[in-house]
Amino acid sequence: MINTAQLILSPVHQQAVSNAKAPAYRVDGKAVNYQTLSQLVISLSQQLAAQGLKAGDRLACISHNNPEQLTLYWACVDSGIVFCPISPRFAPQQILELIHTHQYRDYWLEPEQSAELKQLLKSQPNLSGINADFALRSRSKAERIAPARAVNAILTSGSSGTPKAAAHSLINHIASAAGSAELISLNANDSWLLSLPLFHIGGLAILNRCALAGACVVFEDKTQTLATQLVRDKVSHLSLVSAQLQQLLATSATDNNCLSQVKAMLLGGGAISADLLAELAKHDIKAYTSYGMTEMGSQITTGIARSDGSSGKLLSGRELKIIDGEIWVKGECLFLGYLAKDGFNLPLDKNGWFYTKDLGHFDANGNLCIDGRADNMFICGGENIQPEEIEAALKLHPQISDAIVFPVNDTQFGTLPAAIIKLVNTCNNNQEALLSETELTAFLADKIARFKRPRCYYPWPEVSSAGIKVIRKKVIAAVKG
Repeated sequence: MINTAQLILSPVHQQAVSNAKAPAYRVDGKAVNYQTLSQLVISLSQQLAAQGLKAGDRLACISHNNPEQLTLYWACVDSGIVFCPISPRFAPQQILELIHTHQYRDYWLEPEQSAELKQLLKSQPNLSGINADFALRSRSKAERIAPARAVNAILTSGSSGTPKAAAHSLINHIASAAGSAELISLNANDSWLLSLPLFHIGGLAILNRCALAGACVVFEDKTQTLATQLVRDKVSHLSLVSAQLQQLLATSATDNNCLSQVKAMLLGGGAISADLLAELAKHDIKAYTSYGMTEMGSQITTGIARSDGSSGKLLSGRELKIIDGEIWVKGECLFLGYLAKDGFNLPLDKNGWFYTKDLGHFDANGNLCIDGRADNMFICGGENIQPEEIEAALKLHPQISDAIVFPVNDTQFGTLPAAIIKLVNTCNNNQEALLSETELTAFLADKIARFKRPRCYYPWPEVSSAGIKVIRKKVIAAVKG
């Protein structure tokens, strides 16, 4: 554990000293080493200071994943500026509202952003856009920093109300990476594909893990298939959801080399089917699932992926307890709090525990099993219905990539479960393409109790997404009209 009063070099500069020529990141097949990245970060820190930004200031970053955004994050770490990424998929007015809500005074836009957003932000009298030369290097020495100060604020998924901004320190990220490394080994010869956005805690965790281990961050190349890029960029680690894994394994059937260098996969999106796990075993690839959240800096529990959807055991630096089926957490990676007008708001009980609003239990082997969200549960004929249990069962169907279960009114039972389903490789679901209710009822027959089976099904609506997490209420509202 780091002494909070101790000043340290940020991980990028540490690697520039001990591992200078190792690739820090790779984009479009070309690598940039840690020495170069260190010089770029120092230069950008100096440019931010020259434009009046100082420790504690909040800098909104509206961008898709790119090397400039990575460099900006590490420059904020050096400067004590709070790196506040916002999804560019939000509508311009939503972005402006988030900026005002969380009191961001400065912003950086990737050049590809819309003219509408650029003009909207420029029209705000209390906002300042930063200008930066991301190719400029500095020969100055890196300065040591206080690792306990805030370095970022990640917006929560915002399933209800305005998203909160959860702030973390470098200490939080170091503790998170240390726990992850207990099961998922990562070293200077490895490369992790950045398949998650940096405005999501899972994406930011990849940056921190790689810098701490001296490994390489690989940016996605949209001009290449995933299988091609894995080989070209020698990707050893990647994070995938079940649908992506299914497509990759289908490709590997005709291209045996695409998975040859992959060591580990961190899988999300719920239970992984036994068939997919069996295919992974043939390639000798270790696959893991985890339970995590923004407020705990990503992973809390992790374990070998199983078809039962369990999430493994508690990692070091974390504590977890379950009271009346509800999960509470605390530990070294617990965030500093949500951004507030003056500092942070950290909602803990009197003993320092954070209420996750998640429901769960431990199985006979001590693995954590997530039962759903406390605020999603509804009652059908006197029985508690947890939508996530039904959704997990539906997603075991090979043609279903996602599912959301919600209550519909019923005169006899009060409410009944209904389901919205998204089909694999189907961009525009329609009623004709939807699997039949009879087929789905038969599929669920040996997986969940009769009263939990949906009574009607809806195709997935066309709704905009601001991140990798589905906003349940938005999808349900679109179906209800």
